Amino acid sequence: MSGTWPLYSTQAARALDQRATRVLGGDAYVLMQRAGQVAWQHVLQYWPDAQRIVVVCGPGSNGGDGYVLARHAHRAGRSVDVVHLRSHVPANPVAQRACTEYVAAGGRVALFDAVLPHADLVVDALFGIGLSRAPEGEARALIEAVNTQAAPVFALDVPSGVDADRGSAPGAAVLATRTLQFIVRHVGLHTGDALEYTGQLALEELDLPGESFEGVPADASLLDHDALVPWLLPRRRNTHKGESGHVLCVGGDEGSGGAIALCAEAALRAGAGLVSVATRPAHVPALLARRPEAMVRAVESTDDLVPMVARARVVAVGPGLGQGEWGRALFQHALRSGLPLVVDADALNLLSATAHPLQDAVLTPHPGEAARLLACTVADVQRDRVGAAQAIAQRYAAVVVLKGAGTVVASGQATRIVAAGNPGMAVGGMGDLLTGIIASLRAQGLSAFDAASAGALLHGLAGDAAAWDGERGLLPSDLLPHVRRLANP
Repeated sequence: MSGTWPLYSTQAARALDQRATRVLGGDAYVLMQRAGQVAWQHVLQYWPDAQRIVVVCGPGSNGGDGYVLARHAHRAGRSVDVVHLRSHVPANPVAQRACTEYVAAGGRVALFDAVLPHADLVVDALFGIGLSRAPEGEARALIEAVNTQAAPVFALDVPSGVDADRGSAPGAAVLATRTLQFIVRHVGLHTGDALEYTGQLALEELDLPGESFEGVPADASLLDHDALVPWLLPRRRNTHKGESGHVLCVGGDEGSGGAIALCAEAALRAGAGLVSVATRPAHVPALLARRPEAMVRAVESTDDLVPMVARARVVAVGPGLGQGEWGRALFQHALRSGLPLVVDADALNLLSATAHPLQDAVLTPHPGEAARLLACTVADVQRDRVGAAQAIAQRYAAVVVLKGAGTVVASGQATRIVAAGNPGMAVGGMGDLLTGIIASLRAQGLSAFDAASAGALLHGLAGDAAAWDGERGLLPSDLLPHVRRLANP
């Protein structure tokens, strides 16, 4: 599908590396030479004026790639210093060969001694995908030296210290200006802490033949703007509002009417044909004044909710719902309705108290709500966002949208990561929009997994469009015009 890119685990990346080596004749140095060569081409493209280059090399293949780059830079007349730790002499024959050829060409190698040589560019070839724990001792000091010097940093494959599977940085990690991934995109570099460290991400497949990728499945998919097109096709000319679905938004306890209002308006802007709102009586006038297209009803008990559920196709429950007796009763009725659900906010907190498996639902937790759903800490969730989303999906038999930097959408069978969104969206009410958007797309006929994926992508893209003139001060309502525009790709 256009706009969808495969993401791979480190295990899969290593398998592909071994397969590519076999395809290229069995000499692993051929692949290392290609990696170092394309990395040097990236230096020429993005830092053509860099005359003094420091390459920080580790003991493994990532360090070998760095030695190859250093050799090309040296032969091009640049002043090059390779720096490594005393314990980081090349540890495999391929890296040893790369080091030997660099030295034979006249290249300089020095041991790290507290500070790095002055440079116009620093190349991080320290650990790559080979590290999944916090760097310690001299390794930590070297990474900190990279981060405190003034030159831009070019990371080869993975910024050292970042877990390429989980996207976390368990300790010190290189703050890269740009990261060049080799052969495949790494799943962990597109979510969570990793986004703080990668800078601009790029991929080089090293001109490998297609057969190199056969039989090694991707672990997840990355979604960009073009992925919306097959999900949001133009409507047929002879259509009517019923074909676009009826969303029932349930929430808005006393003092929280804004949350359910945002949810309802987002459902309308994302294309639902009909939107009803079940909320407290006090909120009805304001909701009707804000959005008269919504069918707003005062609900005091589940008896008032029954006829509304009977007319709906999808129920969005949770924004402003509260966790009191009123909210609890409405949530339980929604669970018993048998309709597809989108569950957010207070409804997630109520759900976490029961660990109730669901039949047809999308859950949209932020990390705090995810931690409650899994009975763990927020740090545990953020340490492995993909794993946390998958665990919630399995525990509750639902599709999960784990919000945050690099939103993760997981079902029991597949995982997608959204390449959209920005820090300005970290403000109250953004999740209410997302709930309404997903419910709208579900009501329009998308499966739970596709509605969650398309909704999260649409939400993130609208946030990026709304933040064009600044992230700070961005409000959820600023997204609504862009939701409508982007829902018509």
